[in-house]
Amino acid sequence: MAIKNQNANLKNVAIIMDGNGRWARKNSLKISQGHKKGVQIVREIVEESILQNIDSLTIYAFSSENWQRPKSEINAIKKLVVDAINDQVPELKEQKVKLKFFGHTEDFGEKVIKKIKYAESETFCEDYKLNLNVALSYGGKQDILDLVKKISKEVFDKKLNIDDIDESKIHESSCAPVNEIDLLIRTGGDKRISNFLLYQIAYAEIMFIDKFWPEFSKEDFKECVSNFQKVSRRFGKRV
Repeated sequence: MAIKNQNANLKNVAIIMDGNGRWARKNSLKISQGHKKGVQIVREIVEESILQNIDSLTIYAFSSENWQRPKSEINAIKKLVVDAINDQVPELKEQKVKLKFFGHTEDFGEKVIKKIKYAESETFCEDYKLNLNVALSYGGKQDILDLVKKISKEVFDKKLNIDDIDESKIHESSCAPVNEIDLLIRTGGDKRISNFLLYQIAYAEIMFIDKFWPEFSKEDFKECVSNFQKVSRRFGKRV
């Protein structure tokens, strides 16, 4: 396990990147152009996350519910995933950013899966500066359902004693590559969780930002980090 000089207060950040489509409509652009602009913002926030000594940045790229969107938009997103990997993997390697995709990624098809495996392999390193976790075809409820089935099968097969099921086992069985989220940011103005990392955000500080994701800046991110560091996190204790 790599050891880093981490920010003592903030290690794991998650972002619900909402508002690409509404930003595109507001600017008389195609929805796909909104998603493309959103990818550029991710690149900037990755750079700032490294500067902030954050251990992991987990982003909600495509939810299990997003499959209900128009086929043309879904196809554009699939292409964008492939293009973003082709474009950014060399830079991520240089920055020592370790990529991990999670969720029902197989739903994206063989071409995207092949690119995902390539990106994860190319960016793997022990002395990473940032874990960048990308949720694709992910839903928190589905993740919990999947891990319940997985653990239940281990108990049924007598590979696991029911009394040995604890939080560490839950984390191990989840597809999400991060155990606890310290700070959850949602852009776009809506104030809801939208089925993202339901178990992992149990004690996260949550910040709702009115700006659409393509309008979100490094300065906005730094302000969120600064506001987080002012919060007294008691975890149920009397301080």
